[in-house]
Amino acid sequence: MMKQFLYTIILLFLGTASFAQTPVSAAGTPVLKKTKIKTPPKDGFYARRDVDSSVMVPMADVREEDVYYSKRVWREIDLRDTINSILNADKSKLIEILMDAVANEELTVYSAKDTAAGKLLEDNDAFKIALSAQDALRSARGTSEGDADATGKIGAPIMKRLRPDEFMKYRIKEDWILDIKRSVFEPRIIGIAPMKLVEGNWQPVFWIYYDDARPLLSKSRLINPNNDASVLTYDDFFIRRLFSSNIVKETNPANKTIIEILDQKDPKDPRKLYESERIKKGMSDYEQSLWEY
Repeated sequence: MMKQFLYTIILLFLGTASFAQTPVSAAGTPVLKKTKIKTPPKDGFYARRDVDSSVMVPMADVREEDVYYSKRVWREIDLRDTINSILNADKSKLIEILMDAVANEELTVYSAKDTAAGKLLEDNDAFKIALSAQDALRSARGTSEGDADATGKIGAPIMKRLRPDEFMKYRIKEDWILDIKRSVFEPRIIGIAPMKLVEGNWQPVFWIYYDDARPLLSKSRLINPNNDASVLTYDDFFIRRLFSSNIVKETNPANKTIIEILDQKDPKDPRKLYESERIKKGMSDYEQSLWEY
């Protein structure tokens, strides 16, 4: 009995001593110390890493005398298509990456309009007129009327905020070439343009020379819904042809789009799709004709 009483006294003494060493708040409750984590835990069964910005698929040099065949086409990528919707995901919007680079003057963009004459150029994607960062942002965001002062005079136009959901299409200008030196028939993307709906028609807001944008696009990781372990960049998405698109124009003497040639204003005209597939099949048939068995 005496031994049990001594054990109780010792336990009470140890508990009182430990409680006295614990910091107490103003309310009288003990304050627990937070332990610092030296090494953060892995988010998964392996250590994830960021995209290696030094890795970019090099493109082989092509000499003019080695190009036996060339075909220029223009395509449109619709982000409302499930395959292309990856470019407009909540955490990976292509337009936001491009606009941030333009605002920071890391990327040069070119006008799709003749700013002097105020009309579309005959060749409005030839990278002829470089835009300043402010002009490019104004073209993409649009402007609204300024506020009126005390005298009723309207101030300077105010630039609207960027609305990524307005840019649901991208236009691509590319060349399909047959390089007889390497015996390769391949596409080369020349330029890319975000498109915006203006007065019921989809129009490019500006053009970007793709080779200038490749270093930027190769540094930004794209969320791959099919494989979380893959390291896929925006540049990979275009170079590997992971997108779905329709041809809207090919080189022709009148320099007209398919809709203009068909003289139809309805963008849902099925003949537009038939013509697009005809052009695709023509290039595919040419490639098949190069093989000999």
